[in-house]
Amino acid sequence: MDIGTISLVLMLGLILLLAIGMPLGLASAILAVLVLVMKFEPELLLAPWTFGDGILTGRPGSGPLNILAQKIYGLLTDYVLISIPLFIFMAALLERSGIAKEMYSSLSVWLNRTRGGIAIVTSIMAVIMAAMSGIIGGEVVLLGLIALPQMLRLGYNQNLAIGVICASGSLGTMIPPSIVLIIYGLITETSIKALFTASFVPGFMLASFIIIYIIIRTQLRPEDAPLPDPVPGEPVGREKGKLFLAFMTVLFAGFGTALFLRASFFEFSGSNAANTGAPAFWGTAEYIWRFGIMVAVSLALIFFYFGKELTARGWSLGKGLVPPIVVIGVVMGSIYGGITGITEAAGMGAMAVFVIALLRGEASTELVWDSLMRTLKSTGTIIWVTIGAATLAGAYTIAGGPTYVADFIVGSELPTMLVILLMMLILLFMGAFMDWVGIVLLIIPVFLPIVLKLPLEEIGVFGELERRHVAIWFGVVFCMNMQVSFLSPPFGPAAFYLKSVAPPHITLTDIFKGFLPFIGIQLVALSVLLIWPPIVTLLL
Repeated sequence: MDIGTISLVLMLGLILLLAIGMPLGLASAILAVLVLVMKFEPELLLAPWTFGDGILTGRPGSGPLNILAQKIYGLLTDYVLISIPLFIFMAALLERSGIAKEMYSSLSVWLNRTRGGIAIVTSIMAVIMAAMSGIIGGEVVLLGLIALPQMLRLGYNQNLAIGVICASGSLGTMIPPSIVLIIYGLITETSIKALFTASFVPGFMLASFIIIYIIIRTQLRPEDAPLPDPVPGEPVGREKGKLFLAFMTVLFAGFGTALFLRASFFEFSGSNAANTGAPAFWGTAEYIWRFGIMVAVSLALIFFYFGKELTARGWSLGKGLVPPIVVIGVVMGSIYGGITGITEAAGMGAMAVFVIALLRGEASTELVWDSLMRTLKSTGTIIWVTIGAATLAGAYTIAGGPTYVADFIVGSELPTMLVILLMMLILLFMGAFMDWVGIVLLIIPVFLPIVLKLPLEEIGVFGELERRHVAIWFGVVFCMNMQVSFLSPPFGPAAFYLKSVAPPHITLTDIFKGFLPFIGIQLVALSVLLIWPPIVTLLL
């Protein structure tokens, strides 16, 4: 059977099976078998008794089925895949401990007298949580439990509160260590570390767009974000600014001390001399005295400018930010400091969260058990969808599907940007109905070869990508699309996550209504990536 007919049957079959409510993993596996049969042994469809006589079923353990089995086995035994349950476990521990709530309280201290400050705090907290674990659903639920009641109590516009929580809570898609980027890297064999680095600027750009929107909206419509009543004894004005600077100075002193000790270790242990390649980043002798000066200046400010009493008060107000900063430092610092790989960093992050919960007196058998159960359920869902979708993608690839689609699109002589825009529309449409795991496993193996064949000088409007950066850029663009999909009706997951913890008077219609301006913001961020592709290479 020709691949064009197989592609049509595959598309219609996928729509039908998903429409009747069949799980994506099972639907993908069924269609994978159908694709292989139609391509290699179509007579089975009309004459099932011929089973065992064809290429597909004649020699078990060989042929297309063997190739497919090797592909799935290779994917499931990839070492990096272990990082996914570790990041989920870390997010579950964060959600069930008091770390996030205390972080929210500490952030609120500094911004509660700013118009729209609580909404800004919510966005900043979402960025920090995204940088800790890269999980989306848990962030939205946690922000819904902590921030939504606070904003509604203060009289914030309901649509603004809903939109901020869900749009900010979905930033885990873009900000490293994003699980979406990990799966994309595994499927496309792209460097996950490079994907993380490339997504930093677009991820924080999107977060800044959300915060700028909050500031502009609340300045134009002050009634959308009333200021809370002053609390007696609360620091205000210059006093609050000085307390914040004192707190930041303590953080700089601690950060500088850690970097000083790290540089000293690499230099005096002989690690740099033994390394035949480049010495450790920020780990040479010249950095020892730089970090030493940084620590000395910080201590001088603490003792001779701020004073012990003011510094202690600033620390007490902001100390809730320290555990999240430590976790981010452990995860991202170990990756970019050249200490560990991504999988080990995920394990270290999970251990760091558990130790912090233990020191806070919150660790318990119940906490660990609940977190493990959530990890098991979430990982099981991802793995089964991965198996089913990878099977279908592999079967379609063996049948020649990606080559057929690539030749059809490239041969149509459509303008490069029109081809890319059509891909974006397909991704946005699929994202409204399908989970991101299925999309990355089913669609990306078809789209990426096409993108790699497009002329570099015609991708984007400003600047030009290098060939080695095209797969990385498309991965970041894909993640931005998935960012939109988390809010897109009718099945935007963020809406259902928030509904599970929202007050009864807030309906799904209300939630999707609150999403509209934030979907527009996400589309603006996506447009920036399409117009200026080299933005992803700024840190590479």
